[in-house]
Amino acid sequence: MRIMLDAGHGYNTPGKRVPDGSMREWEFNSAVAEYAKDILVCYQGVDVVFAHDPSGKVDISLSKRTYHANQCGADVYVSIHANAFGNGWSSAEGIETYHHPQSSQVSKKLAAAMQKELISCTGLRNRGVKTANFQVLRETKMPAILLELGFMSNKEEAALLKSEAYRKKCGKAIADTLVEFYNLKAKPQAKPVKKGLYKVQVGAFGEKKNAVALATKLKKDGYQVYVVEE
Repeated sequence: MRIMLDAGHGYNTPGKRVPDGSMREWEFNSAVAEYAKDILVCYQGVDVVFAHDPSGKVDISLSKRTYHANQCGADVYVSIHANAFGNGWSSAEGIETYHHPQSSQVSKKLAAAMQKELISCTGLRNRGVKTANFQVLRETKMPAILLELGFMSNKEEAALLKSEAYRKKCGKAIADTLVEFYNLKAKPQAKPVKKGLYKVQVGAFGEKKNAVALATKLKKDGYQVYVVEE
């Protein structure tokens, strides 16, 4: 199964940042995508590809992102974003998940499952599942959803978006939803190799004093020695 994760925008995309400039949306989006990928690649037959430039230096156009998804045969497309309202700080809050108005039933069910898991994991306000004519939802040929994982324009949620703990939580929620929705199976863990126990014995004595005498001599020569009584 090929999963395409799309961290929205690029590092230098104008305007996509916290009002005080302390975080760019790209930093959050890309971190969540990486955390989700780290989990998903542990499942059998899963290939995770990015629609974005992992370095963030290039804000790949939406048309190129959707073209890449269609050409590489992605089975599902998940676009990751942080939300904003207005030009400064606001009270808008919460998480919402989008699918296209004319999307398939699979997209609708995936959006609902994703929204439910994200709210359960984060405890943020549930803004619901919505529809929008976003290009990444309209032009992709596979089930596609777009996530808004909190508001950069809300001071409390901006603090969450900056934290590694919250980013990991979102990445895990995305991965866990896909795992359950597509019934993915974990790769078998390699069995640990049993290591033998090796011993070196330099003496065996019927009387303890003789063992202690040899141990004392070896210690003077710089060896670490211990005496065992059987």
